[in-house]
Amino acid sequence: METTKKAAKVSAAQAALAARIEEKNRALSGHHAPAKKALFSKSEKTGKFPPKELIKFSRGMASMLKANINTSDAIKYYMSGHPSPLVRATLEAAREQIEEGVPTASAFKKTGKFDDKFISLVRAGSDSGQLDRAFASIAKTLKKEAEFKAKMRKATLMPCIIIFALILIFIASQLRIIPEIEKILKDMKQTPDGLTGILFKVSHFTQKVWVLIVGGIVGAAFTFLRVAKVRNAVTFFMMARWTLLKKLILGMRQLLFLSSLEMLHSNGINLSRSVEISAESLKGTPMYDELITAGQRYIETGLPFSEAIRKFTSCDPQVAHLISIGERSSTLSEQLQLLTGMYEEDVENTIQQFATTVNLFVMMAAAFLIIMVFVGAFLPIFLMGPKMMNGSGL
Repeated sequence: METTKKAAKVSAAQAALAARIEEKNRALSGHHAPAKKALFSKSEKTGKFPPKELIKFSRGMASMLKANINTSDAIKYYMSGHPSPLVRATLEAAREQIEEGVPTASAFKKTGKFDDKFISLVRAGSDSGQLDRAFASIAKTLKKEAEFKAKMRKATLMPCIIIFALILIFIASQLRIIPEIEKILKDMKQTPDGLTGILFKVSHFTQKVWVLIVGGIVGAAFTFLRVAKVRNAVTFFMMARWTLLKKLILGMRQLLFLSSLEMLHSNGINLSRSVEISAESLKGTPMYDELITAGQRYIETGLPFSEAIRKFTSCDPQVAHLISIGERSSTLSEQLQLLTGMYEEDVENTIQQFATTVNLFVMMAAAFLIIMVFVGAFLPIFLMGPKMMNGSGL
């Protein structure tokens, strides 16, 4: 019997290794090689594990661990022959720590290449004895985030480029075309009418501040993309004023917390410990402090966890309601599983709504700027055409 099990494990390991080699050969063949090089260039500069590669790594680990391959060997099979030096060095460092007896989550954390979300989910999987599920959850979460970013880029990138180009065209018209029209009118000794005079004043104002406007736009975009504190402040500000954005971000946070909590609790980890570990995945967000507070009140005062969630967190009311049902009927794991499924569907629908709404807003802004360019550049010509013709004796 033991011989059969060992043979099965060896067969699974060989199959996993063969699949890894085949994936590598496909990635390096044909036109895929340049793309793979570009994939790692940014992450190697920042020193972080590449996000897209992390999805592949998590999927590979989930499948190999499910096939009863131990963690150290699974990492070795994945990193073997990998084209990225960063990936190979990072995984080798983690594998060495694991072989020395360091817990899996701590081994990954010591590399300094993984964020708190990844570490907390790996710790949750290790503590629950479901490390394969943890890696599968990581892959699913990162895939959803990648899909959301891709949809946002698709909805906003090209329209934003068009908007910036239209702003430059508008400024150019205010710097070149309008002053020429104003000069011609002065030469013909014609007085601009009311609307034309306003447009000339707008042109004078634009000539004074256009450098500040363009610099401000470029600086604001660069700061938002590069400075995390600014990005978070803008996000909090927008969440307070845009219900759909708030629903999306809170939905993704609650999904991450609930999926980790369900995985831990369903595998025998007590609720207070499960909450503590699951909250780690939300470090850097207000919900982390809320969940830690709720967990402490649950432990220290004997308050039902559903009541602690209701009183001390910003979670949706349905979260507290279904947890309350689970506590009263001793079906908490089932209710957490139900909540996880509900939020997976809800987040997917919200992402679609958000991308559609953003696309609509951006296109409306582009249409507004097109009108502004037309008004600023051509309306003075139409309005003053008859006076210019009269001044020429036509």
